[in-house]
Amino acid sequence: MADDGPRVLNDERPRYMISVAAELVGMHPQTLRIYEQKGLVNPKRTAGNTRLYSDADVERLRMIQRLTSEWGLNLAGVERVLHMEDELEHLRARMERMEQEMRRALDDVHRHYRRDLVLYRPPQSPAVRTNRKRT
Repeated sequence: MADDGPRVLNDERPRYMISVAAELVGMHPQTLRIYEQKGLVNPKRTAGNTRLYSDADVERLRMIQRLTSEWGLNLAGVERVLHMEDELEHLRARMERMEQEMRRALDDVHRHYRRDLVLYRPPQSPAVRTNRKRT
């Protein structure tokens, strides 16, 4: 989704407790709990069941905030947009894997061709003798 700048954070390491994550995105901690309950965000849990949000989770919360405040979407709309974003990311990753596989296969074909190449020399016409007498 396009926004005001390139803010791509794919760090999945859980690091922020709910109060810190809520402060980072300017939301109430209860709002984050509601978003988790609705499946919009899925923070990791410690052994003591404390929620820990990653940078990717915080970025997702910012996207939810943009969708609700700037675009006026309700949570059902947000859920649909996030699902499409996730699907798009999945398809991009799949396409990248397929492109890499195609490049490897193409390289293998080219290596095979290089071994089988035979230099083509066009047939030469028989040499014409110039000192022969004509009768």
